[in-house]
Amino acid sequence: MALDRDSFNRQSLGPSLNASVKQAQVLMVGAGGIGCELLKNLVLSGFGEIHIVDLDTIDLSNLNRQFLFRYEHIKKPKAEIAKEAAQRFNPNVNIVAYHANIKDAQFNLEWFKTFRLVFNALDNLEARRHVNRMCLAADVPLIESGTTGFNGQVQVIKKGVTACYDCTAKEIPKSFPVCTIRSTPSQPIHCIVWGKGYLLNEIFGASEDQAVLDTSENSDNAKEIAELKKESEALRKIRESVGTDQFPQLLFDKVFNKDIMRLLTMEEMWKSRRPPEPLQYDLVLRQAMEASASKEAIIQDGQKVWTLEENLVVFNDSLTRLSKRMLDLKKQHGDDSPQATISFDKDDEDTLDFVAASANIRSHVFGIERKSRFDIKQMADLSRATLNDLVEDFVKLQLGFGERDFAVNSDAGLLYDPDETDNLGKLLSELGINQNSFVTIVDEEEEDTFINVVLNIQSSSAESTGKPIKGLEPDKALEIPRKPKKEPIVEFNGDRSLTRQREPDLETPPNDLKRPREDDSDMLVVRKKKTKIATDDGVVVIEGDDPSNGVITIDDD
Repeated sequence: MALDRDSFNRQSLGPSLNASVKQAQVLMVGAGGIGCELLKNLVLSGFGEIHIVDLDTIDLSNLNRQFLFRYEHIKKPKAEIAKEAAQRFNPNVNIVAYHANIKDAQFNLEWFKTFRLVFNALDNLEARRHVNRMCLAADVPLIESGTTGFNGQVQVIKKGVTACYDCTAKEIPKSFPVCTIRSTPSQPIHCIVWGKGYLLNEIFGASEDQAVLDTSENSDNAKEIAELKKESEALRKIRESVGTDQFPQLLFDKVFNKDIMRLLTMEEMWKSRRPPEPLQYDLVLRQAMEASASKEAIIQDGQKVWTLEENLVVFNDSLTRLSKRMLDLKKQHGDDSPQATISFDKDDEDTLDFVAASANIRSHVFGIERKSRFDIKQMADLSRATLNDLVEDFVKLQLGFGERDFAVNSDAGLLYDPDETDNLGKLLSELGINQNSFVTIVDEEEEDTFINVVLNIQSSSAESTGKPIKGLEPDKALEIPRKPKKEPIVEFNGDRSLTRQREPDLETPPNDLKRPREDDSDMLVVRKKKTKIATDDGVVVIEGDDPSNGVITIDDD
């Protein structure tokens, strides 16, 4: 008698494990070469619900190895086509597809916690590291896989049990570290910071100091920085047209068409990213005729996520309001006066509307989720906290580092240590630290060394006029575990006794941070009793089973 798929699985896995698999909700990140094979296996194994996230579309070059795709699928989203193709193998499995970037804000910590297992099928180091950290913070097992040439590898990562993905040195790919906000946004907050901290300032505020762009210039990003300088010069010329009828279209065409067309010529940037799509002002304006008739209603509805056309209506209207204010300021104080500028204020409807509309149009261009004006107001306030707030008010006081030597690191690299203090006055958003970012605190003391503390940054929506970074309650004591001391052992060489140090029996990744020491171990996994600490008002500061993986909440309202 022929057996159905479930009967085969029950025989292979056993009744108990098969039932568990059928009830499990799992996540697969990446739907390329590994992803197609993996998804097929997951579906045939009978997993109850499979979520797929992939930001890419299908290319002709994919068809020779990604068997779920066909010629007619070219230019369609990989995740969605993979879902359709794999569903036929087992109609009883629920497959959910997301044509999106796994680093998008919608895939937050709470979302990761809903999965029994996470599978990585990625070809991108940055995304792999992000998923690794999210799984550690959510305490969800991760199965990491990849290929190099004809070699393949797989790694099981479980918090508190195995080494994590970052516990071994990885080759760092070429990137444009200063250009995430300006050239390769992948999250709504990137577009919001661009609209608030860059575009608004270039047109109505104090134009960006060109020297700022030079601080991290190197051989990898020198060309891109040179192009960004040209963009700033072009915006200064557009600034001279403030108040004219041509001004809105000149600005729109510059930042949403010409700049995007230039980015598309940099083909290396889009091999692992969804390329942006330039917009034509005249075309969008014609499509916005109906929305224009409802302008007042659109502007008053800050809870709604505006369409592209509605965002153009708000963009044009806010430019009219801001232009009038700018001309009045110049008339009162003179064209070159520092007082003839407009800066962002969350309670200033004109600047908020401009930032919200600009950010949403840019999000549309880059295929990023748009946000309501209400949400954008909360997210734009995230930039109130500075690195100095984090170092002085939280790390030194709340975590108890005091006067110890320590370093603060993010995905972009070293942010602070006793020899690197230039960033202290900068906003966290300027340093690329936003919602769901990770920051690592590394103790550089030689003796009695703290383990590394990994902080997950979250924004608080609670209204407050106090310090921007919330800390522990006064009666909440936090003791960070120490790195194990090396045990001296005695070896004999002939009739001489030699003493050396025994390495601790723990997973110890190499330390590639500033000022490495021979005995430094970048401890992210600690096999000992775990701690959980939270404040009374529900703001979690150190969360999870391991105090080395925590959550810090930034209160910026």
